[in-house]
Amino acid sequence: MNTVRSLVFFVWLYGGMAVIGVGALPAMLMPRRFAMGVIRLFCRYVRLGLRLICGVKVELRGREHIPDGPLLIAGKHQAMLDVFIPFLLFSDPALIMKRELLWYPALGWFALKSRMIPIDRAGTSKTLKTMVKEARARTGEGRQVVIYPEGTRQPIGAPLDYKPAGVTALYNALGVAVLPLATNSGLCWKPHGLTRRPGLVVYEALPPLPAGLNRKQMYARLEAELETASDRLVEEGLAVQGRSRRGLARET
Repeated sequence: MNTVRSLVFFVWLYGGMAVIGVGALPAMLMPRRFAMGVIRLFCRYVRLGLRLICGVKVELRGREHIPDGPLLIAGKHQAMLDVFIPFLLFSDPALIMKRELLWYPALGWFALKSRMIPIDRAGTSKTLKTMVKEARARTGEGRQVVIYPEGTRQPIGAPLDYKPAGVTALYNALGVAVLPLATNSGLCWKPHGLTRRPGLVVYEALPPLPAGLNRKQMYARLEAELETASDRLVEEGLAVQGRSRRGLARET
């Protein structure tokens, strides 16, 4: 049954991307806020499909910790769902995304129109400089820059593989607070594959770390707080699913 529901959701996801993307093409000729509105519509559509088709409830917590104005957001990255949620939780996010996504029909068009920050995943020094320059422009517009320090989706329980260069460079250059965004999304939506498991996915915005901290001090606190909160959410999600850490480890 899970396999059937997951396949139906796959059609819902990519079919909706095509229909909404093509149907909303006139927004490409309008101011940027209209493109952002289309993106938010699609993200709500994804959340609705997860609930109705896959039995996955997505809960957003910690709005009281989100300050107004420009901000750096560092998120735990376990599932494709992670890239949709910032548009439902923050006022005007600009995601740092891999450049290859610009070639996707509809997705790439709206990413360009809404001024996301595409980067080359090769991670050269030139890439870092370009990313910082673009992020400065976005925070100068009062937006929130979103980065995933792990670089790519990681399964729950995998050895930590954070890449601190990007988030610490942004923190130093932007002069804004950094907000950790914890999640347990990998319990219901694995990093790879089609299977979606019913349960509770939580995204929790944690209290931001202030600007001006020592780079090493900031990074140590960020990693510790992000991991601690995400582990707590994993335990909560496992309890809802009636699973244990031991069973999860056998699956992965």
